[in-house]
Amino acid sequence: MTGPLDAAQHRCLDNAQRGPGVLTAEHFTALLAEHLLGWRAGPDRYMMADRQWLKRERFQPTTSLDAAKRLLDAVKPIDYTLEGSSSGPCWARVRTPGGSGEATSPSMPLAICLALARALGIDVEGLG
Repeated sequence: MTGPLDAAQHRCLDNAQRGPGVLTAEHFTALLAEHLLGWRAGPDRYMMADRQWLKRERFQPTTSLDAAKRLLDAVKPIDYTLEGSSSGPCWARVRTPGGSGEATSPSMPLAICLALARALGIDVEGLG
């Protein structure tokens, strides 16, 4: 095999190493970036729509509120609700033209990402 792997080939190789049906946080982030932002995921970076590159380590929507908000803005939701407190879990609900999703998590960025994924129909069991 020559040249860089495309995202599908990269996921297939990783699935062979860790077993099918297991979604890691890194692959979850790549799925969201591909579906919501139109980026292409490479082994260590994303190609953005304007053909610029962004290192994976600089886009972490499951831990960065700014990055999670970028995904939320990209989906152009019909409605969304975010709630949280310093003593309990955070909660996010997102409604899009294609579906809706809801999630709770110890962190608001992860709650947003999980709700977005559920609205898109991405199976996120075991991540939240």
